[in-house]
Amino acid sequence: MIVIDDAHAAENYIANMWTLRIERAEAEHKQLHAALIGFVKPLLAPAMVARLEGGWDEGGYWVEKIPTPKLSTMRDELIALIDEHVGSLKLRHAWSMIRDHLQACHFYISTNEFLIRPLIPPTWTHAAFANAKQRIYMSATLGVGGDLERLTGKQSIHRLPVPDGWDRKGIGRRYFVFPEMSLQESESLSFRWDLMRMADRSVVLVPTDRAQKEVIEDVEKALGFAVFDANAIEESKKEFLSHTQAVAVMANRYDGIDFPSDDCRVLFIEGLPKATNLQERFLMSRMGAAVLFNERIQTRILQAVGRCTRALQDYSVVVTSGAELPEYLSDQRRLEFLHPELQAELSFGIEQSQQNNVAGLLDNCRIFLEHKQDWEDADQQIIAKRQAAVQKPFPAIDDLAKIVNWEIDYQMALWQSDFEQAAEKAERIVGQLASPELRGYRALWYYLSGSACWLAATEGIKNYEARAREKFTAGKSAAPALPWLVELSRLGFAENPAMDDSPLYRQLERVESILVKMGTLHDRAFARREKKILEGLATSKSFEEAQRLLGETLGFVAGKVEADASPDPWWLSDAICFVFEDHAGANPTSTLDATKARQVASHPNWIRANVPPAKEADILPVLITPVTQVTTGGAPHLTDVALWSLSEFRKWAEAALSTIRNLRRKFSEPGDMYWREEAADAFKAGELDARVLLVTLRERQASKLLTPVK
Repeated sequence: MIVIDDAHAAENYIANMWTLRIERAEAEHKQLHAALIGFVKPLLAPAMVARLEGGWDEGGYWVEKIPTPKLSTMRDELIALIDEHVGSLKLRHAWSMIRDHLQACHFYISTNEFLIRPLIPPTWTHAAFANAKQRIYMSATLGVGGDLERLTGKQSIHRLPVPDGWDRKGIGRRYFVFPEMSLQESESLSFRWDLMRMADRSVVLVPTDRAQKEVIEDVEKALGFAVFDANAIEESKKEFLSHTQAVAVMANRYDGIDFPSDDCRVLFIEGLPKATNLQERFLMSRMGAAVLFNERIQTRILQAVGRCTRALQDYSVVVTSGAELPEYLSDQRRLEFLHPELQAELSFGIEQSQQNNVAGLLDNCRIFLEHKQDWEDADQQIIAKRQAAVQKPFPAIDDLAKIVNWEIDYQMALWQSDFEQAAEKAERIVGQLASPELRGYRALWYYLSGSACWLAATEGIKNYEARAREKFTAGKSAAPALPWLVELSRLGFAENPAMDDSPLYRQLERVESILVKMGTLHDRAFARREKKILEGLATSKSFEEAQRLLGETLGFVAGKVEADASPDPWWLSDAICFVFEDHAGANPTSTLDATKARQVASHPNWIRANVPPAKEADILPVLITPVTQVTTGGAPHLTDVALWSLSEFRKWAEAALSTIRNLRRKFSEPGDMYWREEAADAFKAGELDARVLLVTLRERQASKLLTPVK
């Protein structure tokens, strides 16, 4: 018998047997990681190579996948490379499981790691798991969309019905606090320390080891409390419970460690990454397939917020902060998919967190922790909300449930190199993905179908190359807002560059990263950035940094370095680069001299020599100035320079920020294709699209617009 507790959270543990993860920060992976960088360089665009080498990560959200057709041509070279390095590493066990099945695996890359694994773990090849007489999966939510089957590689899992009444009632009581809704950063920190003092013992869950270290240092310095990490708690909770003033700080441990009853009444959760590995992140953000993980994400969140409520009589404060989690829990568009009890608790917590101050939030927590009559009166409000709440099924959940057995059949066939059978299963899956919410997932399966056909063609099976081209083209048509599919679609027809919006969608992917980084729970981070840009552009002293920040906000890779003969900020998007010469402090009645003209004209040479991603780019030098005249000696140097008057640039920047603000209101998560399509139209209309801006600025030839004077 095999028992899997927290089954929805077990994906990484199960898949780990067939997962090769090479990390930049892991000392024993250093040589292999460096060798793999050299291996993938010829397969990537220059901008991606720069990201991979660590200079242009854009906040840690970037993830790329090597397409199967490209990888298949270098399969033997990859095997030889890894064989050479892996022999003495712990990685050799996982490598031995997938080495002879790379045709059934996917190769993901990011700045910090490489990941090679199959889409679905081939658990049917592991006798101990496949031949068990009984497998029991325990989970906070049963799920009906086939997610348990996908993460375990098993078909037709029987679900026991939920007992009567538990479809509306939860376990224990949670009081949610969203300090970032009403408090400044310094106030949120003060609230945390005061609440820790009030609670005596508290638990802090953070996403990374670095965040854990920072919290531990802050607690020790500000409070002097005893601090415990996950290792100490797993060994024994006795020491933690023996202290009346203690904090347990645990990195990436949102499940598995419980603090019921009086063990702990206050839980802090700082962020909760929705994607726990590169494959999930790629499918969510690059393929627009976040709908596939709705059940998995919801269960992870339920597990995290329930660390201190493990029985009916338990109760705890749950303070949410950081990236993604507060936005997820407070998003009205998501609340209706949650359990009625959780809907009610969140709705009450959101109401109490808005328009409040530190003293008010602490007083609410005190009333809750005392758990006397004052709280009983408030609890009736939650119960009333629970009675009125209705839990709706996730969109397209029925379609996902219908195809899961075929998905596993596809992976089985691919694992055995039966490419024809794999292609046939993939085609059946595509035919069932009709819901509009599944556009991204449908496009993914067009790609997987095309990849199976491509592999069949490499085995000499007739007519499959044409079918592969057809599937790749269909994938792009199914989801034109997914730029990753465009390169594969070019195997199907001669792409018209004028009709190719993939550069714009890659620019919008970077905008999404910025919006995630700033968060959508409140407007303060965006307002702070907006103010810094507008105030900076209004003065010559801070103009350059404001311009760099504006470019970053608009989805450009923006930079500025202080070096000999270096230009002012530059904005890069794919194969287009704008490099600026900011003449913002000039007197409007003055004349641009030949030295300044030569300087701006030479900027492309500096960019090619010092900015690797822009080496092959179309580089346009842009002069931003209030002047209208140039010396006759300077005019000939401005033939290939664009002129952007200072006043017009400021107006354009104001309109650009207004566009971003409007789009931010509608943004929910990376990979939302409906949002991307609306954003693409707005970027074109506002000349924020790098290609549109290039055409516009090229028409503003400085040598023609500035009046030559002696």
